[in-house]
Amino acid sequence: MSNDPLLQPYQLKHLTLRNRIIVTAHEPAYPEDGMPKGKYRSYTVERAKGGVALTMTAGSAAVSRDSPPVFNNLLAYKDEIVPWIREMTDAVHEEGAAIMIQLTHLGRRTRWDKGDWLPVLAPSHHREASHRAFPKKIEDWDIERIIKDFADAAERMKAGGMDGIELEAYGHLIDQFASPLTNELEGPYGGALENRMRFCLDVFGAIRERVGEEFILGVRYTADECLPGGNGRAEGMEISKRLRDSGLIDYLNVIRGHIDTDPGLTDVIPIQGMANSPHLDFAGEIRAATQFPTFHAAKIPDVATARHAIASGKVDMVGMTRAHMTDPHIVRKIIEKREEDIRPCVGANYCLDRIYQGGAAYCIHNAATGRELTMPHIVAKADVRKKVVIVGAGPAGLEAARVAGERGHEVVVFEAANNPGGQIRLTAQSERRREMISIIDWRMSQCEKYDVTFHFNTWAEADTIEAEKPDVVIIATGGLPHTEVLSSGNELVVSSWDIISGDVKPGTNVLIFDDAGDHAGLQAAEFIAKAGAKVEIMTPDRSFAPEVMAMNLVPYMRSLQKHDVTFTVTYRLEAAEKSGNQLVAHVGSDYGGIARQQNYDQIVVNHGTIPLDELYFELKPRSSNLGEMSHDQLLAGKPQSVIRNPEGKFQLFRIGDAVAARNTHAAVYDGLRIAKDI
Repeated sequence: MSNDPLLQPYQLKHLTLRNRIIVTAHEPAYPEDGMPKGKYRSYTVERAKGGVALTMTAGSAAVSRDSPPVFNNLLAYKDEIVPWIREMTDAVHEEGAAIMIQLTHLGRRTRWDKGDWLPVLAPSHHREASHRAFPKKIEDWDIERIIKDFADAAERMKAGGMDGIELEAYGHLIDQFASPLTNELEGPYGGALENRMRFCLDVFGAIRERVGEEFILGVRYTADECLPGGNGRAEGMEISKRLRDSGLIDYLNVIRGHIDTDPGLTDVIPIQGMANSPHLDFAGEIRAATQFPTFHAAKIPDVATARHAIASGKVDMVGMTRAHMTDPHIVRKIIEKREEDIRPCVGANYCLDRIYQGGAAYCIHNAATGRELTMPHIVAKADVRKKVVIVGAGPAGLEAARVAGERGHEVVVFEAANNPGGQIRLTAQSERRREMISIIDWRMSQCEKYDVTFHFNTWAEADTIEAEKPDVVIIATGGLPHTEVLSSGNELVVSSWDIISGDVKPGTNVLIFDDAGDHAGLQAAEFIAKAGAKVEIMTPDRSFAPEVMAMNLVPYMRSLQKHDVTFTVTYRLEAAEKSGNQLVAHVGSDYGGIARQQNYDQIVVNHGTIPLDELYFELKPRSSNLGEMSHDQLLAGKPQSVIRNPEGKFQLFRIGDAVAARNTHAAVYDGLRIAKDI
């Protein structure tokens, strides 16, 4: 048996967990009609195949109709969920993993205009900033009903074969009862800590009565709200001990912080540029004080940190949840002594930020996650070895090269720059986003493993490509900044790339016109503001940087608000002209009736990229498919067979920003789904 701390089994009551790594509860927003159907099941089972000890589903499953799903949650209040749960639990158990589910009532952390349009509930009328709904102050009959709803849902989950359930307390209704900031009740459920905890313990009592002793019950709860007037460290220790002493639960899953605002949520679940495992020591203090089984997860992205968490005795089970979205086979690779092959989580938080905008969770650089029904995590060998020539070593080109190499093809990559990475190398110029370069580094190491040939500092031309005698050519040349967006004065502006790369020195009074709304605009703003300049970020949209999304916006705001930065929405830069040593910006509005002039010494335009596609169009008439890609075959996972030019010697495709300006995930997805069927 291995002496690796992570690979030691753990006995949790009657349940033997095969190692110390878990996927904690999270909502990938994959349910269909509130049920864990094929997409949800295949995602969950893949992590079990990868060797994880315990996978927790849902984040969280709703127990009541007045807890409507704002993240496309599972609906645990419906009887019809039981057979779907049974299919999923049976499949996970067949792979040797345990499976649990997290149940909740969201309380005020939802909206009244979702689901059945029932009033939002909380132990006070205080609304949550994130979801903005003003709640009804909960009544005694609501409490009785919801306690029963929890017990009913737990019974359904046991009937579905779950090994246990975890109650989601932090930020949700149970925590809203526990916190003095959100509980203004009188009587048995309000006032002193003992009363504020009563709802949680009554829920557990009702559940335990239904499910019996041979069923795991746990709680993910806040042991320090990190808010003035809230439950602090001392109260958290007392809550922890009372939970342990209740005799109703089997483990504690420790959280520190609050999630009622975007900044609060980001501190609980840190993103790239923020410290790894910031709450691990605190979780260790809870375990030491309670001597009770303790779980914890919060930006533990790498095996070394997870191993330390277990070896040092800080926790009994360590959660690597986002890391498993990036690579579901972490444990298998540890067992096989292939840790260098683990695809690294870069903390980009594309997964979570998509959920909070109503989308499904996808990993920024593993396009198979959430698409297990159609996309492989392990690519099969091809029946016939081909020569694949790829132009461009950005994320799209490198993913295509990696996948084609894993398929067993001979792969040659041409790149004009002296290093791989494309726009990601530019992104990584920001200290906070330096982790992004791991997207490139991992692919380069995988390409080396598959003997991919690279030609850097090489501007590939059509004859260069044809001389390789390729079977398939993939153009992944990306794009260049598109700044030609003004009616006049386009020659006077610079791009966000010019600023980030250092090719252009920041001015002292700068306008950033950003209607792309992505990271590049805010990254440029950070560079300029930190240089001491006055900065105005202007967008014609009703909010700025919508493509950056909520949790990624937090560190930008924390940085920019410390400097002389102004944010202007609903105004459009229409033209620019030079006046002495100043630039005059002509500003209008899509809403009409506005025409004004403002002076700056530098204007930066962030308007995405325009494809660098000359080579593609030069090669197009020489190809057998004339560049056509069959969408039907692509989406069905079948090889491309279009022939429009029988004289053509190779198939030609283009991917990523060489097609149109999109994002890193789209580029990686393009590379995976075209190359996996070559």
